[in-house]
Amino acid sequence: MILAVEKERIFERLRSGEPIRLDDPEYYKISEVVNQTMKLSQQLNTAADINSIRDLLSEIIGVRIDESTTIFAPFYTNFGRFTSIGKNVFINHACSFLDMGGITLEDGVLIGPRVNLVTENHPLDPADRRALITKPIIIKKNAWIGAGATILPGVTIGNNAVVAAGSVVSKDVPANVVVGGVPAKTIKSIFSEDTSKKARSVSRITI
Repeated sequence: MILAVEKERIFERLRSGEPIRLDDPEYYKISEVVNQTMKLSQQLNTAADINSIRDLLSEIIGVRIDESTTIFAPFYTNFGRFTSIGKNVFINHACSFLDMGGITLEDGVLIGPRVNLVTENHPLDPADRRALITKPIIIKKNAWIGAGATILPGVTIGNNAVVAAGSVVSKDVPANVVVGGVPAKTIKSIFSEDTSKKARSVSRITI
């Protein structure tokens, strides 16, 4: 029982944002997960059908992914255990999830091709730059992340929000807006001013 508690301790510290250094006596436990994820990722990225991809990603993250969710290969993750994927999620080709800080995709999220979700960072001090610092990414219900966008550590994307293709998002995005650019800024509201009808505006942003 004591060994089990000790084994989980570094993962709790990792998720909490505490700096984790390569000389940490428990660091090998992270490496064990990374090595297993690399092996399963090779199988995932040579899988012949969507069901097999879903099954293998479920094994990587340690939780069964709902059958309503679709993931296209290739798909890349360095850890996997801290990724949570809801129902009716779509993840397009060649996405990269660096999830040691935790990645949450709520129901109905759309992820375009070549999207990067990065929860990991390093100190500015060159003497300590190999240390790992994490912050979670949360993408809320029905949000849409456009092709080639990058979401940086600690960012929450609000319900129904749209991130334009190629954007770099370094700050939280409110619900029901379109953001774009480097760094991403609010472009417009998704809903029209006619709040009684809540008519959706039409955007030409591809995923």
